[in-house]
Amino acid sequence: MSAELKKNGNGKCPVMHGGVTKAGESNTSRQWPNSINLDILHQHDTKTNPLPKFDYKKEVKKLNFKALKKDLLKLMTDSQEWWPADLGTYSGLMVRLTWHQVGTYREFDGRPNVGSHRFSPQDSWPDNTNLDKARRLLWPIKKKYGNRLSWSDLMVLAGTMAYEHSGFKTFGFSFGREDIWEPEKDVYWGKETEPLAVNRYGDPNDRSSLEAPLAASHFQLVYVNPQGVEGKPDPVRTAMDVRETFGRMGMNDVETAALTVGGHSIGRAHGNGNPDNLGPEPAGADIHEQGFGWNQKNGTGANQITSGLEGAWTTNPDKWDHQYLDLLLNYKWESKKSPAGAWQWEPINLEEDKKPRDLGDPKKKARLMFTDADMAMAMDPEYRKISERFYEDPKFFEDSFARAWFKLTHRTMGNKGNYIGPWAPKEDLLWQGNVPSPKKKYNVSKVKKMISATNLSVGDLITVAWDSARTYRRTDKRGGANGARIRLAPMKDWEANEPKKLSRTLKILENIANKTGATIADTIILAGNVGLEKAIKKAGSKVKVPFSPGRGDSSQEQTELKSFKWLEPLHDGFRNYVKADYSVMPEELLLERASLMGLTAQEMTCLVGGMRVLGTNHESAKDKGVLTNKVGALTNDFFTNLLEMKYIWKPTGKNSYDLVDRKTNKVKYTASRADLVFGSNSILRSYAEVYAQDDNKEKFIEDFVKIWTKIMNADRQDPKKLN
Repeated sequence: MSAELKKNGNGKCPVMHGGVTKAGESNTSRQWPNSINLDILHQHDTKTNPLPKFDYKKEVKKLNFKALKKDLLKLMTDSQEWWPADLGTYSGLMVRLTWHQVGTYREFDGRPNVGSHRFSPQDSWPDNTNLDKARRLLWPIKKKYGNRLSWSDLMVLAGTMAYEHSGFKTFGFSFGREDIWEPEKDVYWGKETEPLAVNRYGDPNDRSSLEAPLAASHFQLVYVNPQGVEGKPDPVRTAMDVRETFGRMGMNDVETAALTVGGHSIGRAHGNGNPDNLGPEPAGADIHEQGFGWNQKNGTGANQITSGLEGAWTTNPDKWDHQYLDLLLNYKWESKKSPAGAWQWEPINLEEDKKPRDLGDPKKKARLMFTDADMAMAMDPEYRKISERFYEDPKFFEDSFARAWFKLTHRTMGNKGNYIGPWAPKEDLLWQGNVPSPKKKYNVSKVKKMISATNLSVGDLITVAWDSARTYRRTDKRGGANGARIRLAPMKDWEANEPKKLSRTLKILENIANKTGATIADTIILAGNVGLEKAIKKAGSKVKVPFSPGRGDSSQEQTELKSFKWLEPLHDGFRNYVKADYSVMPEELLLERASLMGLTAQEMTCLVGGMRVLGTNHESAKDKGVLTNKVGALTNDFFTNLLEMKYIWKPTGKNSYDLVDRKTNKVKYTASRADLVFGSNSILRSYAEVYAQDDNKEKFIEDFVKIWTKIMNADRQDPKKLN
């Protein structure tokens, strides 16, 4: 969650809670708006997965990659009567499918997973019109290769192969995207209820005021309105939307321009008819349509309606060439309406031989058109400079586009250690956040003994490991402890990491790492384990904390500042930390962080209870929620005192409460909303009651260690090899 989600209210929590009624929410949430919805922590449960024990990352390596590529290239020209290929090729359609698969990525929270495109609501967005046809065209290939080829990989690979088919050499491709089996429940798409609704900006003249964490300019659009800002042609204003949207996807101006030019160098738009002839979207169609949507009363082919714009971007939309830049920079353009009534740009006095062939009759000529975003590449001063450089240096353009396309299609895969298959590039790319492998072996026991002998407290040891690991996001596999980037900018200076305290702790741990040959990353995790084992011993238990070595240390040069800044924890309910006065409640922020970390509601409950008694609160929270007199011992005191009926809770501020003894009226403890939610929410209370029971003291410790280990290893490439 970004800094925009603070007291000015410009932003919403990316997770769905009781205040927003959505399909699938419980009646409880609808009746009591302040009740948080825990469903987001239970999505993608094994009960929804038809292949619960299937190891996709292992099985995909057995694919016949050559045969798959051959089949996809053949598909591009295998025109089907039920959905004819444009001038004999599906290349443009498959590129668009991939674009819209990966284009909803946003750096704020790394959401969403690309596999969600085949589920509602995304499958029925107006911006995804007729992409249901692209998925059906791919079905025979998915059917043939079965479990070894996920839909998520196939739908991204299809566009890459389309470029290869058109004559463009791509940068590469990696397999490894696992399928989900239900739509993502924790994605905030906006407060609007009507598709393409406007007023998404706090200040219409400041496009950076777009509500966080959103990236698209309109509700249910993937990028920006192709007709212009609010449907009105104005390329200079549209350029602002393009820059903001692509910037929130992690793209700079060169990458954005390359994607715009390259993305429209093949393919065409469809708007040769009356939009009223389109049937309902897939989610709204009758059962006999079998998941198909937007079926037309007058057939398909030359009369297709998709975006409403009509025409090709270039003379030969099935072939890769550099004509787009020639048309963009060397012709004058005028704004016109398509047959479907959509605003588009058409070149003035275009030579007859440069007009594309007509879809209905290849012997005839058709329209050539650009969108408002295309024209922005010529009319915005910065984009024009880049476009002119592309035009003058075609090799620079092709390299820029190849790299930008690869980044666009691999942003959610994390570093290249996650890449699978023969086409994955070997080159290190800064945005990947790669971590070098450790070169030395070391004595783990010796490192632990040296850590144990320091004057660092249990809280110090656990906090440094937690702060290092908590940045991991399951959404795009970024962040985490591997690399020890907590010692580098920007992480070392984050308020959430308590820079002064962190600096002192790291100095001691770095000295131990240097003396033993251990990596700093491993030493940090070992520090947390040492602290946890001390706390377990102090609680009278002998549970051991597992550890797996092998983390590497990244350098500052391997850390892209503008990319990693989005990982900054502006709130962390596990340490009772909230940086700003947000428009959503602390318990909802806790829910969001737990969701990003891939935790269940039970795991979240256990972790909070343990972190409080271990003394890991942020300095700004002091003793808030520390419901124990034995700080530093891993006891279940948080739960027993939270649920103890001889006390009563009294509010003392917006996010502050006192635990008062009913008889003496004396204050026993203080707490925040992120603490009290485990007693007020009926589901979370049920988990808290389990851990408060006298017979579950050991279970609490065992569960905490298991969950702790899960978080410490979340960013490891091969979790099945871990202890």
